[in-house]
Order: sequence, then structure tokens, then C-alpha cells
Amino acid sequence: MLIEQREPVEPGARDGHLEMVAAAGAVLDVQLVRVRKRGAEQGFETLGGHMTMVRGAAYPVAVDEIGLFPLGVVLLPTERIPLHIFEPRYRELINECIEDEGEFGLVFADEDGVRELGTRARVTDVLERFDDGRLNIVIEGLERFRVERLTQGRSFMTAIVEPVDDEAPPNADPETAARAAGSFRALAALAEAETGEIDEDSSQLAFELAAQVELAPEAKQGLLELRSEQQRLELVADLLDAARAALIATRELGERAKRNGSRLT
Repeated sequence: MLIEQREPVEPGARDGHLEMVAAAGAVLDVQLVRVRKRGAEQGFETLGGHMTMVRGAAYPVAVDEIGLFPLGVVLLPTERIPLHIFEPRYRELINECIEDEGEFGLVFADEDGVRELGTRARVTDVLERFDDGRLNIVIEGLERFRVERLTQGRSFMTAIVEPVDDEAPPNADPETAARAAGSFRALAALAEAETGEIDEDSSQLAFELAAQVELAPEAKQGLLELRSEQQRLELVADLLDAARAALIATRELGERAKRNGSRLT
């Protein structure tokens, strides 16, 4: 299996505010490496659910007000994903971020509502602008944040947010980091994909590895919410091992089907 460019896809979103376009950069083959199907097509209908859990107490750390973009996808720190922006309120948000070199918050939204923990994002590339105002962009995941309270006054959702820090210690033990990196290398080798250099001492190794493999949004959200790099790496290693096992099973099934098809009747 070779590294490939994903073709543009346009999953329907019930709120009508998102389409996804081709992935920026190379990714492992979507059909074979995914753990579960990405839920971008699910979208969302309401802004309730998890958002009702937002705390309203005094802020123990510095807070900031940013625009929010609720989507049916999860953006991890260090990850880059492409988006096609067409709804007017989100065109307004994204264009402001481009002009001011500012950031917005991407939060996962599904039929259960909008999560309160998301990822700050910045626009790294404007791939294409259309005459009607739509645009294709690439965004990059930055720091995580937690919504403290929603605010009003703009066409798009805004909120007061605070940063989310890891619990001490910031780094995992070397054995766990080596296991996660090894699981990634094994999957990439099976997929015949180049991995590049992996910094096993990185405090964001779990995010860096997970960002290169197609994972279900629920799994990515769970990873995002963990505040221990040790726990994140353990989860990533398990997910990568499961993806490798699924790829092996898929190939074995394909080989078996070929042999069955060659039998004489």
C-alpha cells in the first residue's frame, strides 16, 4: 500500500456549514488504515448536549475570547486538515483570521452536541478563493482549550476559553514512547509508507503520530481530552496496533478471495 493523496470529498452536514476537500500532504491509505470510519458526514443539529457542562466559575488561569467552528471532525495539535468553507458566518470568521493572522477554535460536534474541549487552529494556506466567497483552506492544530462560557454578538459562535495543560510529568516514560513509535513504524512498513524521522522525546508524540493516521473522530476526541502524555501514548499504540491488525486481516481476506476465484468448477 502506498502513501496517497486523498481525493476531495463532500460529505453532507445537516447544519449545512461544512464540506471537506482533499487532505493536505500525504496520508496513509484511508480505506485500509482507518480504525473506524471518519464521522465528518454526521454534522450536528443542536448546540446543546456537552456544551451545557461548561463551567461558569471564576477563572483560575488566563482566558481568551475566540470564534468557534463546530464540526463533525476532530483536529489534533500539530495536525493539518483541509476545509472548504462556504457558509457566510464561517466565511466571515475564517476571513478575519486570515486578515489578522488570528486563531479560531475547532470543536467536535455530533448528534450529542458540541464538546467543551477543542483545539485552537490557524489558517496555514489558502488553496483557492471562489468568486462567490467560498474558499479552500488548510488549517493547523495548535493548543487545546476548554470553553468556559459562550458569548454573543457575532454571526458565528464565540466563547471565553482557557488553555488545557497536561498533568505532570509532561513526558511519558521512554518505553511507552518507544512502543507507540514502534507501532507506528510497523503500520507504516506494512502500508509501504515512509514515516520520516520520529522524535520519541517530543512531549506531543502521541498527537504527532495520531495525526498521520485516519482515526474515528470519537477516538481522536478521547485522545484530545486525556491530560497525560503517558495515557495518550498508550491509547495511540493500541489504536495503531488495531489498525495494523485490521490491515493484515483485510489483505488476508483479499488473498483468500483471489484464490477462491481461481478455482475450477
